[in-house]
This record gives sequence, structure tokens and C-alpha cells, in this order.
Amino acid sequence: MDEQPRDPASTDMSGGFVGHLGLEFGEMTGDRITATWSIRPDLHQPYGLLHGGVHCSVVETLASVGGALWLGEEGHVVGVNNNTDFLRGLSEGDLTSTGTPLHRGRSQQLWLVETTDAEGRMVARGQVRLQNLYPR
Repeated sequence: MDEQPRDPASTDMSGGFVGHLGLEFGEMTGDRITATWSIRPDLHQPYGLLHGGVHCSVVETLASVGGALWLGEEGHVVGVNNNTDFLRGLSEGDLTSTGTPLHRGRSQQLWLVETTDAEGRMVARGQVRLQNLYPR
């Protein structure tokens, strides 16, 4: 099956898993991507804090969208490694996540995504390595 790459900026990301995360995208380019989102009880782990997997998911989403925008119509990207550090436990509040590329090569990209709270304090920081896939 020869799948055509899709432009994330023109794709409705309000549904599915990304929709469940509640991300509201701001800047969306191949050089920088931002999203705001809110901590909700359905995103908590059993002890009432934001689940670390949510942070990983936000990091992966922003890196993948930014990487796909940079690669454009040449192909698409898939995440091959996600390393996310959780720096501050929160149970409520609004967050802002910002993704920027650290490396963009022919076969792989490395993106950094940092998440801050409303006071500008770092909450989580993650890196995602993306594999660039090209159609045959």
C-alpha cells in the first residue's frame, strides 16, 4: 500500500487520542510547534497527579507534528525513541508545551519538547527521535 504523506497543519487533530489530550495548537511550523492544554482528573494517575504517560504523549505528539511539517511532502515520520523527564508533579492547571528541533538529518530527527506551567516553571522535558520514512 503506497500511503501519501499528510500535512499535519491541515489535518483535524481534534479527535482521537490527540483530541482526548485536549491540545490546542498554536504555532505550527517545521522549526517550532506549541500547544496549550489543561490538567484534568481523567488525566491523573491513581495518586491524583498528572500521569507521566500524558507528558510522554504530548512530547511525542508535538515532536511528530513538527517533524512531519519539516519533512513535508517528501515522506512521513514515526517516533523511535521517547525519553521524558517529569520535573514537577501537578494535579491541576494550564500547561504550555513547546517543541524545537535539535537535529534534522536525512534519515532521523531529534526534537526537544519542554512543558511549563502558568508561572513559567518547567514541568516536564522530553526528547523524541523520529525516523524519516520516504515513499518507494
